[in-house]
Amino acid sequence: MNTVTVFSPAKLNLFLAVTGRREDGYHDLVSVVAPLAWGDELSATLLGPGLGSPGTLACDDPAVPVDETNLVLKAARAFATATGWSERVHFTLKKRIPMGAGIGGGSSNGVAALRALNQLAGNPLAEPALATLAAGLGSDCALFLAGAPVIMRGRGERVELLGESERARLSGRRVLVFKPAFGVATPWAYRRLAATSGSYLPPADAEARVAAWRGDPAAPVESLLGNTLETAVFAKHLALPALLGELRRHCGLAPRMSGSGSACYSLLPSGADLPPIEAIIRDAWGPQCFVCDTVLA
Repeated sequence: MNTVTVFSPAKLNLFLAVTGRREDGYHDLVSVVAPLAWGDELSATLLGPGLGSPGTLACDDPAVPVDETNLVLKAARAFATATGWSERVHFTLKKRIPMGAGIGGGSSNGVAALRALNQLAGNPLAEPALATLAAGLGSDCALFLAGAPVIMRGRGERVELLGESERARLSGRRVLVFKPAFGVATPWAYRRLAATSGSYLPPADAEARVAAWRGDPAAPVESLLGNTLETAVFAKHLALPALLGELRRHCGLAPRMSGSGSACYSLLPSGADLPPIEAIIRDAWGPQCFVCDTVLA
């Protein structure tokens, strides 16, 4: 096996409660996260033994950095350090997930790289070891190993797979993802949240919200939705709440922001007529905005 190709899905934070700031500078959170059936594609090809960098990266999006700042190459170095595997690899990334969106593109790519490398190397690492490497790459990387909806806790490294019946309530739900031409930097969003009085949701309240949804099989996904980062981000980027308000008033939707933004999403009811909804989005955010019709995986 000289080349493997791995799907690298986007994700949505259906519920995101930031519950406080930690001594290490990170934030604690409780979040219900679902991968999408849409995302990037990462191929990895063996180049043979070599010294120095364990890999190289090419991407079809010129805006994506292909140096050591990219999580794909950080993952390659972490994998080589953890396993002693000395083969060099060339990665080719077909990029579909926009940057600065809050839907996990870079984190997902890093985990896809770990998956690809593990396959090429003959699977030397079991899932727990891969999870440790993923958590070291970034706060929301480990969730992508599950391949299914999860609850994230801590700074994102503690991942609990939702139960089968809970996953069934999410899987296959149609969702519209849309993003303006601008992005939002995650560190900025969390700093802004930390500077906002009363912005954190107490951990007990966050857990109660999730438990209430999990414990009621009849509760729709819409009853779970929420994101404490919206207040901080919306205060600066007024185009986001303005459009979400339009979609609530004119389309009867319940749109939210995912992660730190700037991407937003709305679960679509059965038989939803997409063109009028998309027209409202493009009228508000211009022709350069991103719109994707997909489903929860």
